[in-house]
Amino acid sequence: MGGFCSSEKMAGVFSYESSEIDWCEDNYKQSEHIVEYFNTISSFFFFIISPIMLYLLHPYAKERNLAIHMVWTMMIFVGLFSAYFHMTLSFVGQMLDELSILWVLAMVYVVWFPRRLFPSFIKDRSTFSNLVLVITILSTLSSFVKPTANAYVLNCFGIHMVYMLAVEMKCCTDQKALRLCKVSVALWVLAVSCWISDRFGCSFWQSLNFCYLHGIWHILIVIAVAYGTTLIAYLDASYEIPYSLPVLQYWPCDRWAVGIPHIVLKGTTKTQKRC
Repeated sequence: MGGFCSSEKMAGVFSYESSEIDWCEDNYKQSEHIVEYFNTISSFFFFIISPIMLYLLHPYAKERNLAIHMVWTMMIFVGLFSAYFHMTLSFVGQMLDELSILWVLAMVYVVWFPRRLFPSFIKDRSTFSNLVLVITILSTLSSFVKPTANAYVLNCFGIHMVYMLAVEMKCCTDQKALRLCKVSVALWVLAVSCWISDRFGCSFWQSLNFCYLHGIWHILIVIAVAYGTTLIAYLDASYEIPYSLPVLQYWPCDRWAVGIPHIVLKGTTKTQKRC
């Protein structure tokens, strides 16, 4: 009897709408098999941006550290789990979605957190990486205690990263980098505004028959991450491999100053740091 109850509980967490979270979009409006259609479809934007970023950042990652590719490889899983969550609104989908984001953030800290900002008791990146791993494992376990709070904790990590970026940009004089920073922060603020508005202003948007802000959040946040991580990578390259002469450019055409930013390594001789 106990085994039957355990199996029933296990099946329940995979069930449609077993999550306590329900976003503003009307359920089953477009399909009887997909709970939140637009939120599900917009998650596939991760599958478009992630492979492009893997390709564009490869020269930098090859020179610096191939582990950098893990960030955008894991972003593909964020898109996959986000699509599954919004398709089912299941508890398992929610946890996979949120925990995949947590581990992406952990990887960003591991590969890009500036050495000079390490706590005083940490002397090398290996020790820092182990600390991040321990914190991430503890955060993963604690996320099951009150799952509805997970999203707010993740946004706090995002705020800390924006703060870290602001600290890094204080000594930067590269105008292209400064412009990229402003656009990155603006995209992040706009994305978070969509998330908050969808979460707490649903009745207003329903009155306007526009319940798609969470889907727009998906699109804006993946672009913001592409812009932000490129900027962080550029600052990292300027400090750690300045001999490579890193330069910011935009794909597919740099003359437009729009598109997807990436790093081009212009040289192999040591040069003065620009940032």
